[in-house]
Amino acid sequence: MFTLYKTEGKARRGRFDTVHGSIQTPVFMNVGTCATVKGGIAAEDLEEVKCQVELSNTYHLHLRPGDRLIHDQGGLHKFMGWKGPILTDSGGFQVFSLASLRKISEEGVKFASHIDGKRIFMGPEESMRIQSNLGSTIAMAFDECVANPSPYEYVKQSVDRTSRWLLRCKEELARLNSLPETVNPHQLLFGINQGGTYEDLRIAHMKKIAEYDCDGYAIGGLAVGESADEMYRIIEAVEPYMPVNKPRYLMGVGTPVNIVEGVYRGVDFFDCVMPSRNARHGNLFTWHGKMNILNEKYAEDSRPIDPDCGCPACRRHSRAYIRHLLKAEEMLGMRLAVLHNLYFYNDLMQKIRDALDEDRYGEFYSYYRIKLGERVDD
Repeated sequence: MFTLYKTEGKARRGRFDTVHGSIQTPVFMNVGTCATVKGGIAAEDLEEVKCQVELSNTYHLHLRPGDRLIHDQGGLHKFMGWKGPILTDSGGFQVFSLASLRKISEEGVKFASHIDGKRIFMGPEESMRIQSNLGSTIAMAFDECVANPSPYEYVKQSVDRTSRWLLRCKEELARLNSLPETVNPHQLLFGINQGGTYEDLRIAHMKKIAEYDCDGYAIGGLAVGESADEMYRIIEAVEPYMPVNKPRYLMGVGTPVNIVEGVYRGVDFFDCVMPSRNARHGNLFTWHGKMNILNEKYAEDSRPIDPDCGCPACRRHSRAYIRHLLKAEEMLGMRLAVLHNLYFYNDLMQKIRDALDEDRYGEFYSYYRIKLGERVDD
């Protein structure tokens, strides 16, 4: 399913074929947590901003509207009107970051819903059943995401339990894919590497789960409090032990600079709520650096957000207009800002792929790892 076309250093250029279409890698997955990207973004908008993969969340969709309802509606693709690949997060991160009064055992996790306090249980089998009901292209294994830093012995026990949970996920998903009522009998499974910021635990865990022959592998538990340098150190430690012939996914990352750095270190898949979340507060990404469009200096600026951008906002509207809409708390302002940031991220990935195709990623990396982190000065 994964074809590696070429490499430049650790950076990889490939294609991942799925039942819902081919994914050109490296790729950024646009995060639509509750089956939509916040900011009034519909499926047809995702097509316009050149999204390849949409990501939705198991935990949130299980709570509302309910995964059985989505199953009965024909699955997540039909429910939201999106035809391309969808990856669903297992719900593990949300269980450990949003839920209260959680209790972890070998079976899974008992927790209270962050919406109404209702007591819920989720383990490997429950996560797979929910994701099977959703019918996503790629399901993520259920894992424990520990905070950084956490005590070494606890992280070691957690990693061992996550390995056992992965085997249960594989077994349950195989069973579900064989059932006649399954929405997507070709659903894929990605395993998740954990281990906090401890290199030896990360490496040992990656070696272990590589033996399980998942459809892809993710590095989880990063971008949760550690520094960027620590994150890069862990990627560099784990990467040599990740199967070459499987896609590699860095979960929840990140800024444009993080992505450029991640590709440089051998990562294929990325996701983050940052482009939509930042946009709703006026923080925009451009090829000239970061911009806060709410600044007073843009009040009468008739230029587009980025003269080098082809997004729907930049093709038609000025900085002054979008700033006015955001200041007035008009929904259109958030929508245009989110469309811009999503387009920028997807365009960034296209330019990364082009650079890899043309054997010039090293040059691209050296320039944009600095430029994309700077502030726009005009």
